[in-house]
Amino acid sequence: MSGQPTVTLAAPYVIAGCPFNVSGSPVPCVTGQWVVAATRVMSNGQPLVLMDSQAVCAPNGTPLLPVMAQTRVIGS
Repeated sequence: MSGQPTVTLAAPYVIAGCPFNVSGSPVPCVTGQWVVAATRVMSNGQPLVLMDSQAVCAPNGTPLLPVMAQTRVIGS
């Protein structure tokens, strides 16, 4: 990864500035947990998050979407 930070499946992530609403009532995302990640690519022993990885936000259950990634390596 050439010294760049990585995102792994292990820890929940804090989300700031989520404007998500459910039926007109604000229910912002607070945390996000990746649930599907790489099966063969690891960082410090943890599966790496890929562009097709899946995550769920709490408390509203909306998905997280990766929007940027490094493109030098392709993982599965």
